[in-house]
Amino acid sequence: MIILGLNAFHGDASAALVRDGVLIAAAEEERFRRIKHWAGFPDQAIAYCLEEAGLTLADIDYVAVNSDSRAHRWAKALYVLGSRPDPRLILDRLKNRKARKGVPEHLAEAFPGAAFKGQVVPVEHHMSHLSSAFHVSPFEEAAVVSVDGFGDFSSAAWGLGKGGKIEVDGRVLFPHSLGAFYQAITQYLGFPHYGDEYKVMGLAPYGQPTRLDEMRKIVRLQDDGSFRLDLTYFRHHREKIDYTWTGGSPEVGDLFSPALEALLGPRRDPAVPLTQGDKDLARSAQAMYEEAFFHLLGAMHKRHPVDAICIAGGCGNNSVANGKVRRLTPYKHVYVQSAAGDAGGAVGAAFALWHDKGGKRGFVMDHAYWGPSFGPEPIAGLVAEKKQDLKAAGCTVKVMTDEDALCARTAKAASDGLVVGWFQGRMEWGPRALGARSIVGDPRRADMKDILNAKIKRRESFRPFAPSVLEESVIDWFEEEDAVPFMMQVFQIREERRPQIPAVTHVDGSGRLQTVSAKTNPRYHKLISAFRDITGVPMVLNTSFNENEPVVCTPAQALDCFLRTKMDVLVLGDTFIERKAG
Repeated sequence: MIILGLNAFHGDASAALVRDGVLIAAAEEERFRRIKHWAGFPDQAIAYCLEEAGLTLADIDYVAVNSDSRAHRWAKALYVLGSRPDPRLILDRLKNRKARKGVPEHLAEAFPGAAFKGQVVPVEHHMSHLSSAFHVSPFEEAAVVSVDGFGDFSSAAWGLGKGGKIEVDGRVLFPHSLGAFYQAITQYLGFPHYGDEYKVMGLAPYGQPTRLDEMRKIVRLQDDGSFRLDLTYFRHHREKIDYTWTGGSPEVGDLFSPALEALLGPRRDPAVPLTQGDKDLARSAQAMYEEAFFHLLGAMHKRHPVDAICIAGGCGNNSVANGKVRRLTPYKHVYVQSAAGDAGGAVGAAFALWHDKGGKRGFVMDHAYWGPSFGPEPIAGLVAEKKQDLKAAGCTVKVMTDEDALCARTAKAASDGLVVGWFQGRMEWGPRALGARSIVGDPRRADMKDILNAKIKRRESFRPFAPSVLEESVIDWFEEEDAVPFMMQVFQIREERRPQIPAVTHVDGSGRLQTVSAKTNPRYHKLISAFRDITGVPMVLNTSFNENEPVVCTPAQALDCFLRTKMDVLVLGDTFIERKAG
């Protein structure tokens, strides 16, 4: 059985291909379109998945889409009757749905002459999220929770996964949403772009939760573990919000009402420097999210007292909260796959359908390398084509087929304070660079963050960089011992170790670590081992290989990023490119 899973007509459009219950390929459309969070129909990601699997459209049995407009119809009808929102809001949504082409029409347009003979199956949004977490986890039984903005008239769902089945115990329906709360505060703080919530999460440790009383007026915890919003502070339930979901970067209008500014004061102008009050508000919003999230997890555990939990949904990207689950709840094991947000719904829709059709479990997602890869030939051809550009940039080029020597030379460059672009193997699935499309540096240098921002990243000073650490060395450096291969959880660095790795130690002593296994990424593991042999530190600083754009996908994109920035070294497969100093 061949299933093509899609997250379509929404931000972070993506595709995944599952053959007989095993994931073969997965990628986000933004990597091919070169527009962050690209929203629309993921035809280029689909083309990649088919090529990777050696299939054509005619081979696909089912297309599983992570949205079902039929879900929660009665709840929608009751809401309209009881709340009487602005008629323009309803008409606009009906108009958008009517104007949207269906999946078969999009496939016919994107793949002319290729006959699609399969069936399109809608999968409810949060069931897709739940499946994306549980059905690829290592657990036979686990609690499972999805929390996000909205999808199919719902913002959260939770229950118990056992074998191939997921039983949903509860939901939070529109218009109440922790994701909408966090997004509204993000907008209020002057971060207007889709996906900017991670900036608030990074800013929060610089503040104190001095506005928590106001946050508790906005979010109300319920006795059953759920939550509700005080809708006085929001617009999304009664007014038409400007949304752009097709053919480009997603855009969302303000979710909050003037009442929020009456409660918190005037919104921050993005052009004005951040104040301590802004940092305190970010910390307060993060504290409120955690309070609600752990309230829900506590109620879940009382109902199903199991040891493991799987987390998904857009709020599943809140790595700070994820890293506190084992410390603040009875759960002993936590699984968050690498694409917890809407992109991951492509994998979830496919696996939900696989199990609905009676498929058996057997696949575990223990790594994130499901994207395109490039062999020596295209890299050699690219280097030959760009020979003059490389010469003009003062670069030397050496092909090193001895992997040990390649990793040793790269580790030495990093230990000397150079910034290294590392392009290897299959591209990562999800928002994090995990040693396939990464920029690496020396975590021991206190000035490494400034060096990276000056040479390449140009991002806000409050945003931390992350450590990639050898799996076997985690316990010596972090207050954590489980494998966390997807960089989706933040843990405290052991206090005595923090002075040794200032470049990856956030202001609160934490780090969003990635554990690196010799089994799933042997070359990256070898690079970090070589760095440890030189420095005594079993980790490197790791950030995404990009410059204010989606993470690079192809060797050409990597080389272009290298040449237009001040990156010192680029390792493209076996090819070591170094820019001469000065």
